[in-house]
Amino acid sequence: MKKITIGSRGSDLALWQAHFVQSELQKLGCEVEINIIKTQGDKIQHLSFDKLEGKGFFTKEIEDALLNKSIDLAVHSHKDLETTPPENLMIACVSERANPADILLINKNAIDTTQKWSLKEGAIVGTSSARRKSQVLKYRPDVSINDLRGNVPTRINKLLEGNYDAILLAKAGVDRLELDLSEFVEVVLNPEEFVPAPAQGVLGLQIRNEDTELFDILQKMNFPEVQKRIELERKVLNLLDGGCQLPLGVYCTEEHQLFVSFADGLDKKCISLNYQVDNFEGMAEKVIADLQQDKSIG
Repeated sequence: MKKITIGSRGSDLALWQAHFVQSELQKLGCEVEINIIKTQGDKIQHLSFDKLEGKGFFTKEIEDALLNKSIDLAVHSHKDLETTPPENLMIACVSERANPADILLINKNAIDTTQKWSLKEGAIVGTSSARRKSQVLKYRPDVSINDLRGNVPTRINKLLEGNYDAILLAKAGVDRLELDLSEFVEVVLNPEEFVPAPAQGVLGLQIRNEDTELFDILQKMNFPEVQKRIELERKVLNLLDGGCQLPLGVYCTEEHQLFVSFADGLDKKCISLNYQVDNFEGMAEKVIADLQQDKSIG
């Protein structure tokens, strides 16, 4: 087997993901190196995430490197990927799903156990995700939301400096980085109520369509059952024609329960739907039809 070159963003979390995949491939006897690539999302730090996420801002340069063959394999947070893949590229393999929940990290002086999530009334919450904003305001209309950019350690540092009373993060990222959160109170939000982004907690391994040798190797690392569930989640996103700037959460559990949270803009009502999925075929289309029926969209 030729040497495999992995392309990765340079953030702590992206590198954790790349090293994890490198180690899994090495167990299969492959020789693997990592090549760090800066993306537009890494370079532009002044725009809010809803202007960036889900439309290729964290993936385009890496996908270009795949296409021009300077790398062989891209490791992505699956939720950052566009739902329509670039021509000639494919997701060959997905990881096991880490905890898909979001967490609310709260400064200790902003705790009030009489309030939902133990967060004091009128708190300032940091997030740049439209999905998180819409759900926070659904359950806690009293709080103020301020944009928050940067990688995970940077965001935690901004909380430490007192710029926010609490911030929202993906639990999977915090767990992978093994960060010391003892300065804060960590509240894990139930993903069946506070619905995660489609494919949150899953890594997507992307290769060129023509690279059948690497495809075959990656099948030994693939989790088909996870793939099936997140494909449903991402199809809902795709049918709504949105990137991550849509206030949309979709989560399918191991028991095939499907939870959806959607708002047609931050000033609109955030609605929740849930289903027991007996047949994955046509399920995403049913969700869209139900959202339209609710007059939330279209």
